[in-house]
Amino acid sequence: MPQTHSVKPVAELFGVPDPPRNARERLLDTAIELFYRNGFNAVGVDRILAVAGVAKTTFYKCFTGKDDLIIEAVRRRDEWEDQAWQRAVRELAGDDPRDQLVGFFDVLDLWFNDPDFGGCIFINTAAEFPNPHDPVHEAAAAHKRRNRDAVRDLARRAGADDPETFADQYTMLLEGTLILRQVHGRNDAARVARLTVERLIDEHIRRP
Repeated sequence: MPQTHSVKPVAELFGVPDPPRNARERLLDTAIELFYRNGFNAVGVDRILAVAGVAKTTFYKCFTGKDDLIIEAVRRRDEWEDQAWQRAVRELAGDDPRDQLVGFFDVLDLWFNDPDFGGCIFINTAAEFPNPHDPVHEAAAAHKRRNRDAVRDLARRAGADDPETFADQYTMLLEGTLILRQVHGRNDAARVARLTVERLIDEHIRRP
């Protein structure tokens, strides 16, 4: 059965990125926020400059153009999310890799029901830049591939008999759960998926 959470608010659980140390980081942080809330094509460079309080000459010292900014923003978000999710999962599930595989969906449940939920920025990125050879799409795809490989490594540490197959099936459940929440508007998507995740784990990972 799904756990009853008594934990920090999701924003506190994830933490916040370190404050920007220079104009380049301020541009990236501003761009990430605006792109996440409004989409990439709807936000122009001038708007980012105005919100960040950075001059256009400084922008072009940091980036070759908007596409370069987008790629770096996606990579910066990727780095932050990797750390934030690992920390959040450990907070809820502890250090046991099997428990962490389930705990990821408990964190998803908290995120899905947070009022600031705006979907997966990497799915959004890939959708707005669908050409698989586009460097922007590639940056988003790299995040997804690393997540899949992290699941494989976690499953291996948990004792899975076939970590590669497990990672593929777990990732299918994860991505489907994101779509169920983001497209179908199902706040309970992670709770719906959790039982199937537990069955998948029992099938592939024997209890000690």
